[in-house]
Amino acid sequence: MIEESLNPGHYISKVVSETMPAATLPLLLLMGFLFLMWNFEETSSIPGPGYCMGIGPLISHWRFLWMGVGSACNYYNETYGEFVRVWINGEETLVTSKSSSMFHVMKHGHYICRFGSKLGLKCIGMHENGIIFNNNPALWKEIRPFFTKALSGPGLVKMIAICVDSTREHLDHLQEVTTELGHINALNLMRCIMLDTSNRLFLGIPLDENAIVLKIQNYFDAWQALLLKPDIFFKISWLYKKYEKSAKDLKEAIEILIEQKRQKLSTAEKLEEHMDFASQLIFAQCRGELTGENVNQCVLEMLIAAPDTLSVTLFFMLALIAEHPHVEEAMMKEIQAVMGDRDIESEDMPKLKVVESFIYESMRYQPVVDLVMRKALQDDVIDGYAVKKGTNIILNIGRMHKLEFFPKPNEFSLDNFEKSVPHRYFQPFGFGPRGCVGKFIAMVMMKAILVSLLQRCHIQIQKGKGLKNIPKNNDLSLHPNETQPLLEMVFVPRTNMAKNQEIK
Repeated sequence: MIEESLNPGHYISKVVSETMPAATLPLLLLMGFLFLMWNFEETSSIPGPGYCMGIGPLISHWRFLWMGVGSACNYYNETYGEFVRVWINGEETLVTSKSSSMFHVMKHGHYICRFGSKLGLKCIGMHENGIIFNNNPALWKEIRPFFTKALSGPGLVKMIAICVDSTREHLDHLQEVTTELGHINALNLMRCIMLDTSNRLFLGIPLDENAIVLKIQNYFDAWQALLLKPDIFFKISWLYKKYEKSAKDLKEAIEILIEQKRQKLSTAEKLEEHMDFASQLIFAQCRGELTGENVNQCVLEMLIAAPDTLSVTLFFMLALIAEHPHVEEAMMKEIQAVMGDRDIESEDMPKLKVVESFIYESMRYQPVVDLVMRKALQDDVIDGYAVKKGTNIILNIGRMHKLEFFPKPNEFSLDNFEKSVPHRYFQPFGFGPRGCVGKFIAMVMMKAILVSLLQRCHIQIQKGKGLKNIPKNNDLSLHPNETQPLLEMVFVPRTNMAKNQEIK
């Protein structure tokens, strides 16, 4: 008894045995072991927020959902440096705004996949479909040549005349979309022009522009909203049903147009006169190379690309022109010297150096798509940091364009492109195996439409308003907030300006 009383271990075990059930102690040990496992984190040399018992991944994913991809990337780069590790959906994600890192990722073929919510991409039809977010490498490689063929070669030359004609026709009907105050919703106008040009070259079926433009806008909103949502979001139907409906509405509208295209091809006497992007896909389906679902999604993505990103890009360009009249004056001087009063043609394109510098500077200073999302398909090393297979990577291009190389990075100035810029420091379209397949035709379209607009109209905005006054959504890409009044513009015909000058 004396020995037992002097043995503290015996005393503690006796108290525990009297106060706890027999199974409680093993349960506590198991919980402690699980806690240690949960808190375990492999040490990493990459800067970024801590794991902190799993709280770090939850906070970083929440920040991306709350702030939007672009704003969250800027936050982490500003806080931790230009190469940062965070988590999205529990997956390790690297955010970089270093040109060297971007050059490495874009150049190599083991970064040809993007990342995003599988359920979200399924909801909008992009999971292993189309080209934009198709993360099935084998299928993506089969589909990309259809886009490459349609967006290069003869298509480039044809698109110039199509852009000129479409711009002229829409400007001829400006009165129909002008408010009582003489203002025009310039963004909607750009969307209609872009949809019309895309339809003429790639599909060739009459459509209701305004109705399809609205469906495209709703589809893109759904795409942005669902891209990074956690799986639990899709367990609650009322949370995602409206987005699912938006995607379904556009897909059904495109299916109707494609069916009309099929009927048109079946009755055509000379097929060569109707061969375009949609026709090539339809015949590939007939040969068993593509599914009907994939054909529909490819046509959908071809039709939404320009009305979304390029229309917003041109909208911002018009606002910048209105804010910087000396830039408009310099471009008009060049346009008059190169073309006079005639329409732009293919041989004029390389001669428009000032216009080209303006387009580049606009995309640098006011980017629409300012980030690229990729996934590592094998282990690698980027700028000295080990990157495991399956790691998500976000290239923060918009931030890089304001950190490296340019003499006036935080100003809108054509001086930034006075000298040739190495392509590794300026990547509005990306490059390499998964660079933007439409980057060449995009430049042709922007030049042709911008020149055609400037030849016919002088752009004005209300005093005290400009790009800084436009509320924006900064998520998948930088867009004006559709729920707020848009910056409406005034298009003054240049013939009226000439008459006013004569009167004066």
